[in-house]
Amino acid sequence: MSNANSRPVFSSEHGRLCPGCGQPAAHCQCKKVAAPLGDGKVRVRCERKGHDGKKVTVITGLPLAEAALTTLAGELKRRCGCGGTIKAGNIEIQGDHAELLLGELLKRGFAAKRAGG
Repeated sequence: MSNANSRPVFSSEHGRLCPGCGQPAAHCQCKKVAAPLGDGKVRVRCERKGHDGKKVTVITGLPLAEAALTTLAGELKRRCGCGGTIKAGNIEIQGDHAELLLGELLKRGFAAKRAGG
């Protein structure tokens, strides 16, 4: 019995298959969709909610692919001298580094602005 939602995820002939389109991973067309641009503004804000009271600087709205986002996050963490992560397409840097990160993003050509209070 075939289910409309079932699809193979691996083929001994082609290797791993994309779960979205069913094509071999090397020829997948799903991943080539452009990142949403939103309003074109990169926003930098500090927040404490959900971080056990510790300040975290969050950068949202970056129009980058996953690999470029990871590279940028690493460079920004080194610039601040602290840790951080990527969650849901946003970069989170530990500590209050909003002004430093804002200047760094503007220097790299992003239309960044400060958000929040």
